[in-house]
Amino acid sequence: MRMKLSALEIMTKLISFPTVSRDSNLELVDWVESYLSSHGISSTRVPNEDGTKAALYASVGPNIDGGVVLSGHTDVVPIDGQDWDSDPFTVIERDGRYYGRGTCDMKGFNGLALWAMGQAAQTDIKRPLQIALSYDEEIGCTGAPPMIDHMIANSDFPKAAAAIIGEPSTMQSVTGHKGGVGWDVKVTGFEVHSSLLNQGVSAIHEGAKLLQWINETNAEIQAATPSDVAAMFDPPFSTIHCGTIQGGTAGNITAGECRFDLDVRTVADESHEMYETRLFAFANKLDAEMKARHPDTGVELTPDFDVPPLRPEENGAAEALVRSITGDNGVHVVSYGTEAGQFQERGYSSVICGPGDIAQAHQPNEFIEKSEFEAGEQFMRRLVDHLTKD
Repeated sequence: MRMKLSALEIMTKLISFPTVSRDSNLELVDWVESYLSSHGISSTRVPNEDGTKAALYASVGPNIDGGVVLSGHTDVVPIDGQDWDSDPFTVIERDGRYYGRGTCDMKGFNGLALWAMGQAAQTDIKRPLQIALSYDEEIGCTGAPPMIDHMIANSDFPKAAAAIIGEPSTMQSVTGHKGGVGWDVKVTGFEVHSSLLNQGVSAIHEGAKLLQWINETNAEIQAATPSDVAAMFDPPFSTIHCGTIQGGTAGNITAGECRFDLDVRTVADESHEMYETRLFAFANKLDAEMKARHPDTGVELTPDFDVPPLRPEENGAAEALVRSITGDNGVHVVSYGTEAGQFQERGYSSVICGPGDIAQAHQPNEFIEKSEFEAGEQFMRRLVDHLTKD
């Protein structure tokens, strides 16, 4: 029997699944699969390596290329340590807003997209409407690439002409975002009593040299004249950052270990490789200097994530489609990363457009304005109508 649910009811159901990235999303995927099936839409799962999570994609309409894929992620960030005024996993309407974890980022869009799939199933669309729901976006956009690759390799799945990634953009057409690449850094020292400092190797002292390299490289980047593409962003340059650090055993012992994270966010016309080359050159030099003092010391960089930028397209099909529906003719770019660049580098014309304001994402009492959600629903109506035309 067909599930006749409103977009709001679908969002409410999706939010009831506490799909924090550290946990499984399979209950949500089960429900989405059932919802689509009730509308006569078959779907395909792409599980992760241990089977605890899965991505899902589906298509409705004629089995021809040239349609539109609506892309969202199913995971949300934790609520740990946040002071909420209501149950984060229950949608509450208050003061013209819908509150709940994921209302903004991005189960609001997912609910709208699933609703649109149901509407399209009851309509004579001439080109397919598709949905692609990933996992682990919030911890490095690691779930989308295998899903997209599976979509491309599936000969029974038509290739869309445009991918709309529904991250919150207040329904504006966002055509560019920064890329990001990150590493976990482990500096291994040699412990001695701090009174014998010259006989030891402090992992903290040596790690600080790498942190100082970050400061000096950031200063160099910011002193340069930004390119035309970089000037579109805020800030108008690439950045290198360390957000967390741990190390040491006691105040009177040279640190045996120091760990920290390091990430680079690049503007859309720069490559990760140019910064990676410089970083590894410095890290390798530091590693050699440490080993010359004690062979058991050194620096290790372990890849954490690698998210490509979304580059503005010339005459992009996805941008043109969104602009034709929203009437938005402004030029918009963002500094945060999304899965849009991953679709783009695999041959999809891609754009970001979704309801809500990114400022509300990840916050306690996360919300989406009711008016934004309604604007998203109107967008989906127009999109389905668009697909009924030749």
